[in-house]
Amino acid sequence: MSHVPQLPHWETIPEDPLAAIRSIKRAIRAQIEAGGRTVESVLAEIEEFVLVEIADIEATRMRGDDVWPIIDYADVAAGTVDAAMKSYLRRRGCAVIRGTFGRAEAEQWDADIVDYVESNNFFETYRGPADDFFSSVDSKPEIYPIYWSKAQLQARSHPHMATTQQFLNSFWTSQSHNTTWFDPSRDTMYADRIRRRPPGTTSAGLGPHLDSGTLDLWMTSSYQQAFRHVFTGDFAAYDPWDASYRTTATNYPGSTMCSAFRTFQGWTALSDMRHDQGVLQTVPIPKAFAYLLLRPLLDDVPDDEMCGVQMNRALPMLDAWHAALRPALSGIPDVQFGDTVWWHCDLIHAVASVTDQQGWGNVLYIPAAPGCAKNDRYAMSLHEAFATGESPDDFPSEHYETTWLNRFRPE
Repeated sequence: MSHVPQLPHWETIPEDPLAAIRSIKRAIRAQIEAGGRTVESVLAEIEEFVLVEIADIEATRMRGDDVWPIIDYADVAAGTVDAAMKSYLRRRGCAVIRGTFGRAEAEQWDADIVDYVESNNFFETYRGPADDFFSSVDSKPEIYPIYWSKAQLQARSHPHMATTQQFLNSFWTSQSHNTTWFDPSRDTMYADRIRRRPPGTTSAGLGPHLDSGTLDLWMTSSYQQAFRHVFTGDFAAYDPWDASYRTTATNYPGSTMCSAFRTFQGWTALSDMRHDQGVLQTVPIPKAFAYLLLRPLLDDVPDDEMCGVQMNRALPMLDAWHAALRPALSGIPDVQFGDTVWWHCDLIHAVASVTDQQGWGNVLYIPAAPGCAKNDRYAMSLHEAFATGESPDDFPSEHYETTWLNRFRPE
């Protein structure tokens, strides 16, 4: 058996990122070649797989069927989601869970948030976006850097949320290699922001991207282990639902990254939203992430370039490098107050542009961040931020709520 080279790794940001990029690309190429393949042949295999999935997505659209799996919360709660729907969710990596919360409850949360920000003169004190992650939406504001309202804490800790998160976690392999990578029955209640987009909004949206890492996905030892099948050229063995090594992985710090492990990103609808009004889109092919991981290794990409990946920026899907994936982009169906929307943490996602939006577009961002050492460490910093009303570590240090007397408090 031929020797497989050990990949170089950097557990903290490399002193010379460009040299590190050249080094890791050489090493991954050599590792794939040591297995008897070429990067070109592996990428051709991935592209062939993706084209089959895109053909199925386009055929689904032509039939007028939903690309996104749609599941009733009642079936989740009763354990009666059928095998075909579970299989479809696993294939697409995303879902809308209808009626996760009652309409009246979601309407009340929306009203409570309006009261919360207005009673604290948020709009008079708002200083504009503190990072450029959402700069293209021309926020006025649209993304509220608010974390500790009563509505957010009630939604995060709601029994229906816990039931939904446990259902979604069950799609993952959480135990392997004699290790329990995460506890699918326990969530760490990751704190995230609010979006309120008013009628009449014109927004450029957000381009297709991922926000679970940057260069660390290639350069840290645990991520190299998590994506070992991709980096050895064994695409057939790559399982995007295998949590092995992900919960021990180090993320390079930044204010546009999530330092917790999320099985699914998600949000809760606090308005009715039509599918054609600037909504979330995904590339609903979980294994397509392998394409982004290996695409920088082709000869048309400069040696010190990773197809647009930069520190402290969302990992982009760009037409210059990833045009093959664009036809897969699929928006959510119409959603209503209390529905929840979920997508696998490796799913490329975007927000469509909109002109003169009809109706509100309001959401609470709440992911599934199950119990594990990585998330528990982050949760400790969350508890400190909760106690003081500060912005959590993963986000810009804006700290609007520290003086707000009616925020949700530990007592």
